[in-house]
Amino acid sequence: MTRPFQVLLVDDNPADLLLAQEVFHEHGDALNVTTCSSGKEALEYLRAPGTRPDVVILDVNMPVMSGFEVLEAIKDDPALVWIPVVMLSTSSHPGDVARAYTLHASSYMVKSDSFQAFMDQVDAFVAFWRESRTPSWPERAVH
Repeated sequence: MTRPFQVLLVDDNPADLLLAQEVFHEHGDALNVTTCSSGKEALEYLRAPGTRPDVVILDVNMPVMSGFEVLEAIKDDPALVWIPVVMLSTSSHPGDVARAYTLHASSYMVKSDSFQAFMDQVDAFVAFWRESRTPSWPERAVH
């Protein structure tokens, strides 16, 4: 049996975290979701020994440290740079999307007001990552 896909979900909005957890829960044992409510908390989690998720889903608009700042910190850290980061935002503004990709985000998802639409986005996301899954740290051989 394949180990569950490890997801770190970072969002300062408790309602959005709850909604996302419900959606991810629909995938049962295939996903293991850890949540953080701030960029600082996410970076502390990521830098702790033995905590390398397969993907980080990161809200763009957070107080104190924006999702863009967290993304930049992840991509500047040699121990974290290989972790795919998906930016999640209410904004579909081309400037926000371009900034995310300039900072090396793997993907950019726009938050939906509809539970079903968000469920469809997550289903597509999970299907994509299952197909393209690469070993995460610490499974990856380091030479």
